[in-house]
Order: sequence, then structure tokens, then C-alpha cells
Amino acid sequence: MRRTDSVEIRFIGPAYNLAKATQAMKNLGFINSSETVPWKEAFPEYESRELPGMILSGARLREDLTQAQLAQMTGIPQGHISEMENGKRPIGKKHAQLFAKALNCGYKVFL
Repeated sequence: MRRTDSVEIRFIGPAYNLAKATQAMKNLGFINSSETVPWKEAFPEYESRELPGMILSGARLREDLTQAQLAQMTGIPQGHISEMENGKRPIGKKHAQLFAKALNCGYKVFL
């Protein structure tokens, strides 16, 4: 789910219904945000500048595409995609928009 399509909600109620309420929300596709951690805590070995390339690689793999297939879909040379995934080349807004369309996500995740 794209970040722009999500919402955070909070409720106050009887403690004895917590488990039922939590399960009902999970059945609707919600996650307990208290169970998540910021990416910097989960992956301290990575720098912020490496994140767009990691996201690009992950989105490509999620769609079961090779770099060559993504290159064909976007018109971006495969070598450039490799460099972007490895943090050696910036993605830029124009390329981010092309990737977003090909990979079914919002373009801002690549910036």
C-alpha cells in the first residue's frame, strides 16, 4: 500500500476488548504501528542516500522484473538502472515517474 493511501487511527476503549479490536483491524488490512520501527533503526548499516536504490530494486523484484525488462518498459538504459539501484546514479524526478508507472507505486518513494 502506498504511503499516501494509508491513514493512522487511534481509539480509546475498554482494555478487555483490545484483542478483539486488534484482530478486527488486522482483518481490514491495518497494521499495529507500535510494532514497526523506523528504517534507520532496522538497517543502521545503510545511508539515506542508498535508500532510493534499495526501494527501486525491491519494487522491481516485487513486480518480478529484471533490470532489462524494466529498461525496456521505461526506456532507461539497463546500465543506468543498475547504477541507480547501487547508489551510483541519482534517480531524479523524471525517472522516478517512469519507474512509478512501470512498478505500480508512487514516484516519491524513489526520491
